[in-house]
Amino acid sequence: MDLLLQIGAIVGGFGLSIAASRVAVDGASGLVRRTRIHPFVIGITLVAIGTDLPEIVNSVVASLQGFGDVNVGDSTGSAFTQATLVLGLLPFLAGGFVITRRRISTIGAVTVIALLLGALLVSDGDLSRTDGIVLVAAWLLGSLVVSRQGHLRPRDRAVDPPPGRRSLFELIGGLTVLTAGVMLAVWGVVGLAETIGVPAYLISFFGASLGTSLPELVFDVAALRRGQPDIAIGDVFGSSMVDATLSMGVGPLIAPTAVTASLAVTGSLVAAGVIGIATLVVVGRRRHTWVSGLILLAVYALAYPILLS
Repeated sequence: MDLLLQIGAIVGGFGLSIAASRVAVDGASGLVRRTRIHPFVIGITLVAIGTDLPEIVNSVVASLQGFGDVNVGDSTGSAFTQATLVLGLLPFLAGGFVITRRRISTIGAVTVIALLLGALLVSDGDLSRTDGIVLVAAWLLGSLVVSRQGHLRPRDRAVDPPPGRRSLFELIGGLTVLTAGVMLAVWGVVGLAETIGVPAYLISFFGASLGTSLPELVFDVAALRRGQPDIAIGDVFGSSMVDATLSMGVGPLIAPTAVTASLAVTGSLVAAGVIGIATLVVVGRRRHTWVSGLILLAVYALAYPILLS
């Protein structure tokens, strides 16, 4: 009975998230047409926070329960997963698209620096309230730096834009339902993993991060198929930056926790190195195609033996 319930949660949660992603993309597209905000900026801010809600919620809940490793494992694991697996799958699921090198190189560098900062903060085996403040401040500063890249080429307003309030409601509502669907699916996945006795840290870094990264994959595929590549690529890298800073910091900001320093530092350093490689791979090409996608998937797979060792 439990097995059938878990499988039903996985199937139903994914189906709900796919349907909600279409509404969220419509809302994000409406905001792009209504305002002069660049779609890349919308991707790294509103959309990135929205698709990162599972990680943020997990950070708070894990910290309140004293599971610091679950917070750090999911946050750094999600940053690592989004910059490799999610980004690598996009050309195969939605076709190739043009890359703006300056924007990607900037947010990639900011994310790597944030992960190195995170590794330093967890090296003492503790995530204090001060550490949380530093990480949240790093997200605010990083978002400000990266957002400036979105104003390089101001866009013209649409002749007949849709109502801005409706677009905002569609974006928020769609992301909320999308997150709920994915969290339902993740509950099923984690339940199955626990049935076969997988350790909590591995579930967090590999399993939970894979599950909580699904909102990004679902949303970004839908965005690309609807002609919004800047929103999609902004969400991928914006979500990685949110994971490395806001997601990991908001939990200890509310409830400081202990962490396993060796595992947390290793995970953060590996994630930083992998995201650095992913950034170089993407900015080294004018288009992100199946070739660069295949390289990112290979990087994702090769990082597993390093972490498991």
